[in-house]
Amino acid sequence: MIKLTDNDQKQLQKKGISKESMLSHINTFKEGIPFVNLKNAAVIGNGILKFSDTEEIELIAFYDNKIKGLDILKFVPASGAASRMFKALFNFLDVYDPNEESLDEYLKRTNDKDIKQFSEGLERFPFYQKVMDRIRITSNSQGEKVFRFITELLGENALNYGFYPKGLLPFHKYESSAATAFEEHLKEGALYAGSNGQATLHFTVSEQHKEMFETEFKEVAPKVSKDTGIKYNVDYSFQKSSTDTLAVDMDNNPFRNEDGSVLFRPGGHGALIQNLNEQDADVIFIKNIDNVAVMKDAKAVADSKKVLAGVLLKEQEKAFEYARMLDKGNVGDNQIEEIKKFLFTNLNVRFSDDFDSKSNADKLNILKDKINRPIRICGMVKNEGEPGGGPFWVTNGKGEVSLQIIESAQIDMDNKQQADILKNSTHFNPVDLVCAVRNYKGQKYDLLKFVDEKQGFITGKTKDGKELKALELPGLWNGAMAFWNTIFVEVPLVTFNPVKSVVDLLKESHQAS
Repeated sequence: MIKLTDNDQKQLQKKGISKESMLSHINTFKEGIPFVNLKNAAVIGNGILKFSDTEEIELIAFYDNKIKGLDILKFVPASGAASRMFKALFNFLDVYDPNEESLDEYLKRTNDKDIKQFSEGLERFPFYQKVMDRIRITSNSQGEKVFRFITELLGENALNYGFYPKGLLPFHKYESSAATAFEEHLKEGALYAGSNGQATLHFTVSEQHKEMFETEFKEVAPKVSKDTGIKYNVDYSFQKSSTDTLAVDMDNNPFRNEDGSVLFRPGGHGALIQNLNEQDADVIFIKNIDNVAVMKDAKAVADSKKVLAGVLLKEQEKAFEYARMLDKGNVGDNQIEEIKKFLFTNLNVRFSDDFDSKSNADKLNILKDKINRPIRICGMVKNEGEPGGGPFWVTNGKGEVSLQIIESAQIDMDNKQQADILKNSTHFNPVDLVCAVRNYKGQKYDLLKFVDEKQGFITGKTKDGKELKALELPGLWNGAMAFWNTIFVEVPLVTFNPVKSVVDLLKESHQAS
């Protein structure tokens, strides 16, 4: 049994973490988190829908006709720090001295592909002119230019972009100005999340950056509103300290810092299910802050979002009709079969082999449980080698089969059968979701009831030279939504434009001209 000191108790109280939650984390470390059991890769015709141009036009029109009477929300996880985006540049500053070798000599010696790409594309970055206006180059040396440029870009007493959240970095350069990812999300939101002249966006940010986001909003919102005709309601939330997870040593005892306090770490993006649970709307679009398109592609992106939302509203209408029918009672054998078929075909719900042999009362209880759940429509792009969670049919520990978004870290790569299923996957999820979180009575579901706690991650880390084990919560669009009703739809590659490294800004999809 773990003994907690008075200081431990105070630390837990301050973070809002119960002793029971802490002990649950320790138990998870002791038991381990099992790999998922993949049944099949979800592909077109078996778990992924693909619509014709005509069908897409109909779905867009369906959404456009419904939107005026709906509460629409765009939910943007935006707390990602830019430091990881600039990792290659920080490394370069640590190891390169322009007085000791030329840039060509450095690149030949190190084969540093990121710096080569960065140097060659320097003038195409949206922050190029801003940096160049702040520095003076005294020689023709490309090495000195790149070194001075990066120093100004990242230096604590300079632009300090390494401290910034990704959302507030210049992402795209237009003729008259550069636009941050935050501004681009406002523009994009007007195209599919605007209703009755207004658009509501919620950003999850780091507490230290909130004031910076508010300042950016004051600066850009008037211009964006003038251009789009949309008035914006924007608010923010932080990842709660109560969702931090315990770290343990290699014997599964709480890892202690040098001052004796227990080490807790952020629980990953899965913690944001708490933030999402505090939001309420008819339709919620979810999209990461770094996945944003230049405006020349914005209509194609918006149309894709409307297709997903059209699917959501069409299927929700039918689900609501059947949920009402089940609540009213007097449901006969034919209706039971009809509702079961709808759940199976339209919402990808799978039933146990003994369902048909159960009593009608048991069948009705199962159908009520299956149909009264939040719904998510997830965009899937063809796999072009980018990292990301993939769509699979999965069998859980109870033998239940469902559609899930699974990360490669959740798969036992030493199991040939499981590894082969992964190789056969054709699509991946670019964090492109449209969600419905209310029942047919207009009441919001408690989203925390639909989380699969067994889909977290245990990872190895070090601190103060000591090894430790860390726990990540089930991902927001992975295990945190495991028990939602789920539909996967193929979407075009133009909808996926993530910026994981600064050189991603050089991709054609981020060049405005």
